[in-house]
Amino acid sequence: MNAHAPAASGSILKQSSAVWAIAFACVVAFMGIGLVDPILPAIATSLHATAAQTELLFTSYLAVTGVAMFFTSWVSSRIGAKNTLLIGLALIVVFSVLAATSGSVWNIIGFRAGWGLGNALFISTALATIVGAASGGTASAIILYEAALGLGIAVGPLVGGLLGSVSWRGPFFGVTTLMAIAFIAVVVLLKSSGLEKPTPTKLSAPFRALGQPALAALAVTALFYNIGFFVLLAYTPFPLGFGALGIGFTFFGWGVGLAITSVWVAPMLTARMRRTTVLKIALPLLALDLFAAAVVVTSQVGLIICVVIGGLVLGVLNTVLTECVMEATDLPRSVASSAYSAVRFIGGAIAPPVATLLADEFSPSAAYVFAGISVAVAFVVVVLTTKVLRRVDDGAESERIEAEAISAGEMV
Repeated sequence: MNAHAPAASGSILKQSSAVWAIAFACVVAFMGIGLVDPILPAIATSLHATAAQTELLFTSYLAVTGVAMFFTSWVSSRIGAKNTLLIGLALIVVFSVLAATSGSVWNIIGFRAGWGLGNALFISTALATIVGAASGGTASAIILYEAALGLGIAVGPLVGGLLGSVSWRGPFFGVTTLMAIAFIAVVVLLKSSGLEKPTPTKLSAPFRALGQPALAALAVTALFYNIGFFVLLAYTPFPLGFGALGIGFTFFGWGVGLAITSVWVAPMLTARMRRTTVLKIALPLLALDLFAAAVVVTSQVGLIICVVIGGLVLGVLNTVLTECVMEATDLPRSVASSAYSAVRFIGGAIAPPVATLLADEFSPSAAYVFAGISVAVAFVVVVLTTKVLRRVDDGAESERIEAEAISAGEMV
């Protein structure tokens, strides 16, 4: 059993202004993932693009984010967490402006790739920084991070829908404004002197980290799980058949469900069951939800229900997988986060274009069957590697490892 959850509840809101500044920036960064969701059909219509081309807005963003994640720990260990965060935020601001003012879908695809580079620098560094700076230990920090993720993913589609109902350019300008505010907040509130001095890591560190069996197992699990995640997020706007506002409200419900379960339900479950047990329950539930979406794909009401249920399950999986990664090895948290996140985002990059191609070649149901099978593969990986993942279930060992990591200054 895990003994980490109770500590989270009493201290999650008692954080420094620096932690809240990073958390706010995380909310905006994760808004960027779902912000374009409601405007995909509008972009396709306005720029005379196919559905497959608009799905590349996700692919270029996620692929660059994933590849760049392998190198973020090397960068942050040399220039420091604050500088890395600020460079990432600045890149997102620049490329979101360029996307907003573009007149070609291919240009937007390219600018989303640049956006993904900034996202990679920011996200992996933000997670490691929050884990190191937040009060209440690793569990509280991860719940705070996942709360920011859930809030950002919930609000992103809603803001995208509201602004996108005026113009498809609106959401991009919205991100620009919010990220500029986040940049100023990090500059003012995050003091470099309050962070541990980084120990330079080797460029090969994240690649070698994947040689650790536990981390490799979690990364492969996340790769296949993320395919299901992003088929649900990126492909669903097309069969839903709504306008930008309707898509926005649908995925607002999805994101709210994700936020609720990531912050409250996941800690409750891991306080009562092993983390691997939670994964073995949640992954099949997500696969079943995706198979159900394949059956009801022609029903707007049915698809909305599947989307919202999917969000509830995804919130649990996001939090538990992140906790597992943070506790799986003795590696510095930034290295483990970079390696895991890189593989995870690459899985997300694969999903949207493959789903669209399958839907075009066969039927819309094929996209969700593909997603459900991928999540089922993730479940099989967890089952087959349960012994390798034993460490993530050992609460007492996790507390000892956390104390050692703090004393060694590895968590930033």
